[in-house]
Amino acid sequence: MSFNWPSLLFGTAGVPRSSPKKSTIEGLKHLKSLGLDCMELEFVQGVRMKPELARKVKKIKEELDLELTVHAPYFINLSSFEEEKIKKSIMRIVDSARIGFLAGARSVTFHAAFYQNIPEERVFDNVKRSLETILKILDQEGIDIDIRPETTGKPTQFGTLEEILKLSREFSGRVYPCIDFAHLHARSNGRENSYEEFVKTLEQVESVLGKNALENMHIHISGIAYGKKGEKYHLNLDESDLKYRELLKAFVDKDLKGCVISESPNLEDDARLLKNTYFNLRGK
Repeated sequence: MSFNWPSLLFGTAGVPRSSPKKSTIEGLKHLKSLGLDCMELEFVQGVRMKPELARKVKKIKEELDLELTVHAPYFINLSSFEEEKIKKSIMRIVDSARIGFLAGARSVTFHAAFYQNIPEERVFDNVKRSLETILKILDQEGIDIDIRPETTGKPTQFGTLEEILKLSREFSGRVYPCIDFAHLHARSNGRENSYEEFVKTLEQVESVLGKNALENMHIHISGIAYGKKGEKYHLNLDESDLKYRELLKAFVDKDLKGCVISESPNLEDDARLLKNTYFNLRGK
């Protein structure tokens, strides 16, 4: 999708916790009242939004001048030993893209695969082949939405930064990364947590995909608990060791555009913290 993001936007992974009503439409209205800019539609337990509702969501999000992204179901493995599981994983991503597109979402992200003692190169090829199928289906249906495999938080999962960037380069202009900075931090068991490392990550994106990729970002941020096996669970930012101020300074200095989604347990509190800190660092 060719879309010119006006700036860096901040929002929540799902309906804000403080929303009086938990529906997507009421959540969007409440999100706007909080001064936030975007929301991720959480299809993580399954794509249950009907087309009729998706069209209503698009109308409301346009009226409120908000943006949307989608998180596809967790039950995805594009490199399973079982062909039927791969087919179901493909369709979960396709269904997420279909409904997300109807709702006016800009991109759909997902955790692509597990290694399962399969050689990493073979897993990469399996994921690539599945993405070819997904893009073919979406092209046939005229669905224009970014497909974004996400960097993952455990060494057992496919999704290092290098793998996601290589995959994106294979589908130039069709597939982009979703970079979860908490996952990078957890996967490295506490590294990837300084201004210099954050800038290096963004420079890798630019080096592989070009400057325009920094103007079309889909980012996840939260606090995170981790150990030798990587990610354990999400934390609120101020309860974690993630140096989010240094991360946001890197965003300012690299002049990013796109959307930043808070996945902290407190959702909107950290989304607002991130937005306020970012604009303070920008001097606006």
